[in-house]
Amino acid sequence: MIRELDADLWKRYQPYQAKYDAFNKVDDSARVVIVFQADQPAGCGCYRPISEPDCVEIKRMFVKPAGRGRGLATRILRELEIWAAEEGYKTARLETGIKQPEALALYEKAGYHHIEKYGPYVGLNTSICLEKSLS
Repeated sequence: MIRELDADLWKRYQPYQAKYDAFNKVDDSARVVIVFQADQPAGCGCYRPISEPDCVEIKRMFVKPAGRGRGLATRILRELEIWAAEEGYKTARLETGIKQPEALALYEKAGYHHIEKYGPYVGLNTSICLEKSLS
């Protein structure tokens, strides 16, 4: 699924995606949620702690085209938020792009609000950063 996500992002953000690839690595600190349909993986997402105290970053949200429009992304996001809150995190942040209106709509509907660009996204014109309280 991550290869499919990366291919989609490369289509949307040529020639800028090379800059973003460095920020999209998932290491052992990530907590991953995968949703299945008919015993097949249909979507994924994860979060990882960031340098801000009590804060996680939502990363790598993706639903395969066949599973879109069924609320799977909302379920993945909600599970990530619950898990992060259970681990004691108070805030979730994320970055999405100006060419992903469906992602932006998902996050805004889920209660995320726009914030100033943070970390590696400062100065990147195609980035939109959002945040939500988990308490």
